[in-house]
Amino acid sequence: MTTLPPSATPESSAPARPPAAVPRPAPWVGTRLRAAKAGSVLAAVLAFVAVLLAAALPRAQDRGADQALRSFLQRGGPGYTSLLATAPPERGQGTERLDATKSTLLAHTRGSFHVDPDSVVYGNWTVKGRGLLNPGLAAPSGLPPVMRLLYVRNARAHVRLVEGQWPADAPAAGAPPAASAEDGPPLRIALSQRAARTIGAGLGTVLTTSPVPGAGPRAQVVGLYAVPDETEDFWVDLGCLALACEYHEGDNAYWAADALVEAPDLPRLDGWSSTAEDFWRLPVDTGRLRADRLAATEQDIASYVTGPVAAELVTQTSRDMLRTNSRLPELFAQARARSRAAAPLAAIGPAGVAGVALVVLCLAGALAADRREAELRLLRARGGSRAGIVGRLLGEGAVTVLPAAAAATALAVLLLPTPRLAASLLCAATVALLALLAFPVRAAVLLSPPRPAARWRRPVAELLVLAATAAAVSEVRRRGVAPAGSGTDPLLIAAPLLLALCGGLLLARLLPLLTGWFARAAARGRGLVGHLGLVRAASGPGRRGAATPGRGRTGPSVLPLVALLLAVTTGGFGSAVLESVDAARLLGAHRTIGGDAAVSAVGGGTLPDALLKAAGELPGVRTSVSLWTDDDSAVLGTAEGRTRVTLVVAEPAAYAALSRGLGCGAFDPALLGGGGTGSADAPVPALFSAGLARQAGPGTHVLRPGPGGELRVRAAGVVDCTPVPSGAGGETVVLPAGPASALVRGADHANRWLALGPVEAGRLRALARADRPAPTATPQAAPTPQRTAEPAAARDAGAGAQRADERYLVRTSAEYVAELGADPLQGSAERLFWSCVAAAAGFALLAVLLTLLRNVPERAALLARLRTMGLRRRQGVALILAEALPQTLAAALGGALTAAAAVALLGPAMDLSTLVGASAPTGVRLTAGAVLAPALGLAALVAAAVLVEAATSGRRQITTELRAGDQR
Repeated sequence: MTTLPPSATPESSAPARPPAAVPRPAPWVGTRLRAAKAGSVLAAVLAFVAVLLAAALPRAQDRGADQALRSFLQRGGPGYTSLLATAPPERGQGTERLDATKSTLLAHTRGSFHVDPDSVVYGNWTVKGRGLLNPGLAAPSGLPPVMRLLYVRNARAHVRLVEGQWPADAPAAGAPPAASAEDGPPLRIALSQRAARTIGAGLGTVLTTSPVPGAGPRAQVVGLYAVPDETEDFWVDLGCLALACEYHEGDNAYWAADALVEAPDLPRLDGWSSTAEDFWRLPVDTGRLRADRLAATEQDIASYVTGPVAAELVTQTSRDMLRTNSRLPELFAQARARSRAAAPLAAIGPAGVAGVALVVLCLAGALAADRREAELRLLRARGGSRAGIVGRLLGEGAVTVLPAAAAATALAVLLLPTPRLAASLLCAATVALLALLAFPVRAAVLLSPPRPAARWRRPVAELLVLAATAAAVSEVRRRGVAPAGSGTDPLLIAAPLLLALCGGLLLARLLPLLTGWFARAAARGRGLVGHLGLVRAASGPGRRGAATPGRGRTGPSVLPLVALLLAVTTGGFGSAVLESVDAARLLGAHRTIGGDAAVSAVGGGTLPDALLKAAGELPGVRTSVSLWTDDDSAVLGTAEGRTRVTLVVAEPAAYAALSRGLGCGAFDPALLGGGGTGSADAPVPALFSAGLARQAGPGTHVLRPGPGGELRVRAAGVVDCTPVPSGAGGETVVLPAGPASALVRGADHANRWLALGPVEAGRLRALARADRPAPTATPQAAPTPQRTAEPAAARDAGAGAQRADERYLVRTSAEYVAELGADPLQGSAERLFWSCVAAAAGFALLAVLLTLLRNVPERAALLARLRTMGLRRRQGVALILAEALPQTLAAALGGALTAAAAVALLGPAMDLSTLVGASAPTGVRLTAGAVLAPALGLAALVAAAVLVEAATSGRRQITTELRAGDQR
């Protein structure tokens, strides 16, 4: 039997063919993304920008807080940010014992704070010095110079030997190892070359401390060194090793010069002074401190100073009297209070931009849902479940939103490095979730079964918002801003936003009425473009579609109005705060300096007439006055018996002009005339400060000037303040220059000059240096640069105001304001605020553009029909502007009014001292410029964007509509 091949098998015996495979449906996400590429890209860009801001703001705040903390701590210098451990020395101890204690101290610094081992300064010093009684040493007031001795480990690395040799290299004088400074030969010391010149000691000089020859401890200068860098942190808290210091006891002055000993003489230091002690200064690395871990660092420092760690150090070092001191706990408390006080103000900007961004995301979701409403309803009609449709929309959004959010978060982390990630990731995830859910949630609402209309829902919601706003504002006004130290005040942050929300809701109610009135007014004109645009603006956006044929225009949308009002209110309120801060700084500068510029003589001197004349002729000087002041005067016979006052002797007319220019204690100069005949018996007319007038009462009183003598004065007037800063007593007496100059010793020569106007500090300081008296040739009285124990903060406060060799102190208000504004805490808050204002303006502009895009189909159809009736292109652009600009202008005006209301309602409760950098009056000033500038700027920006959009897209939309026809 022959077998047939398969191809030859009869048809009847062939097996049945399987049915053709059903084609697989196209993937939903890929199809939708390919069909709407532009929309997908725009959604990704919006999510990227929103998430980038959300992730960047917390990191920017963290970096600003860290920088502010470190700058605040570093302002005091290493002496304020160090741990200083001290202990009595052990008899006969060597350097090994000091090194071992240092290692033990460093072993317990690993934690929330770090100490660089190479920056530790340690050794032994005598706390009190001894007077040097050698004949011929400098004694300015007859007081002998004082010297302390120090052994500082590795001191040679920070100085340069210029003459002689180091004490350890000098030949020993045969002292037994256990001999004290009193029993053995002189201690071998190295002295600063500058200090040696100042006190009159030379190489080989044996310094004695007793008038009896051979008695008392002695020291021999065996080497002279120079300090290459006197500002090096190594020299902080080491006294007068770099140069001699001048100290004062009353009117007497004396020199202090410290000297170095080395290891061979270390056991003999207790003979020089019984106050010798070992010391270890451990500078804390402030560059590693973090604001978020400040509480833990403060706890660790406290434990190191007086807690369990301190007790453990005593045990491990076998030093029962080991004590550690530091200013860090006090500085930490101040830094924490500053940060918490500035937190409410720094959070207003981010809260505003967050509110505007939320509105924009909701608008974007509403726009996408409206554009695809017909498609979604068709899917629902063909059997798609609402959950299934929403799930597909979630998947569609995840493809565009999540990668953009991840890229934005990574970029924020890369651009703003900081150790903290939690807050940034949380904010980024929240915004990404909102961007992802905006469209699906709106679609779910559209696909929900229709419910009977409830006209009471919107009024009830608006009343709830109004009640919440009233409650927040009332609470803030009642109790003020959250108490210092309580951190961010949620009511202060929420109140301006709630006011903006109320303004938006009110404007949405009023805008149709206002634009309708303007539309009726425009109908009486010749053209129809303005009337038609205003009518469309009054009726609001419409939604056209097959599924909603009968749904007309529903009135202006609330969301764009809320976005614009939030942006304008946030910007206006914050701008008013910052303008008030600037005004408070300038006011503080005027009250501290006495004007825009001041020159005062130092040390009881006077100002030359040539300097006064040249200063008054400087460019920018509007008003100037020369006067004589004294802070040690007193008025007798007051309620307290004797009241200390600041005495001012000035020409009445010039001083009155200065007072009027400053707005401080204006008075009629005629009040200081008509009295004082040059006799001590004739009372001199005077101006009393308000506090002094209450204590002294009416009548004539006895004034005792600081230089001596007495004169009678009568209160001719009372002033609440005066340009000349008050002294310690806080009260002031102003006398006319003519009569008082003859009765007050030294008042005939001015010791202070005050001026108003933009005076250039450099020119004024150059004049002061040119008129500086030449230094005397007497070595003891020569003005020598001083190194005192003042903290760096006190030294830096006068930086740029006075050099050590100048006799005149020059200060300007511009420099003072710049010093106040240089605080990183204030600068960080201002930069963050303006960044948030810019971001909020950008989002508000985007909200307007999204609203325009939402009306594109309807507007294009209308323009196409009007084009067939003869509408020109320019008229089409005017129609679009007439429709869009009323909402923008109304929102700008409403935002300005809302910002003014926020300042008026919330401003009086705000304390600006932290942002000012000094004590400032409570309250925010309401000025038109601060409120109108953000409103007008945002209105101009939005108008320009609308004009560009109308000019570029209007023609293309009309052409497309005319080709396709009206198929809606």
